[in-house]
Amino acid sequence: MSAIQPILSVRNVHVQFGSNVVLHNLDLDVYPGEILGFVGASGTGKSVLMRTILGLNERQNGTIEIFGQDVDDADDDTSIAIDMRMGVLFQHGALFSSLTVAENIEVPLREYIRMSPSLMRELSLLKMELVGLSRRDADKYPSELSGGMIKRAALARALALDPDIVFLDEPTSGLDPIGAADFDALIAKLRDTLGLTVYMVTHDLDSLFSVTDRIAVLGNKHVLAVGDLQHMLAQDDPWITSYFKGKRARTIPAYDKAMGEGTIGTQSAVGN
Repeated sequence: MSAIQPILSVRNVHVQFGSNVVLHNLDLDVYPGEILGFVGASGTGKSVLMRTILGLNERQNGTIEIFGQDVDDADDDTSIAIDMRMGVLFQHGALFSSLTVAENIEVPLREYIRMSPSLMRELSLLKMELVGLSRRDADKYPSELSGGMIKRAALARALALDPDIVFLDEPTSGLDPIGAADFDALIAKLRDTLGLTVYMVTHDLDSLFSVTDRIAVLGNKHVLAVGDLQHMLAQDDPWITSYFKGKRARTIPAYDKAMGEGTIGTQSAVGN
């Protein structure tokens, strides 16, 4: 991948709140068309990094380039153009409780684009269908939706402006195993059909094993390792080893064979 220019490049990023240093000298690249899984122990700063990339948190040092543009050097028009090419699904969906599903999806459209209410409505309905929601759900409020429907509605809103990259913060948290697997399949399908790049913060081992192309591990305030699953399983860092090869881990028969361990069995499901 080194010959391909990253769609997102983070260099030497330092973030702290008061005296609490959360990220220090952190580097990360995300490449066009990939699904990158971003993992780490709770409280290590996974969501902080995502929010920093999105410009929602201040950083004290380092650079962030998106679509080849240093965000610090971008003028207002360029910043808006960058924002329009990014979609975000926040943890728990973060839908506006006073708005219907369709109205929630229309929020980015209203913020960035001038169009007639009827066209805006039709676009919101199309995005709903894209993520597997029915048009009958358009006038429902978030309180009337299941957890899986909330995630899909939030994903439809993230896709409202046809972004090039989407940021997903714990997209399968709170879903049952079947719902989580369906959501993973949806993410993979959207990547393949729309050519999306996906930056996914997750704790879900099933998601990491089933849909990610690469995984980045956050620890000690920086990225400890980045690579595919085989690369992760070859690491000797104690946390990485425990996470990917511990009691709740899944097995990769091809990897086991390559390591001379023989095939342990088929991949088994794990809980969240």
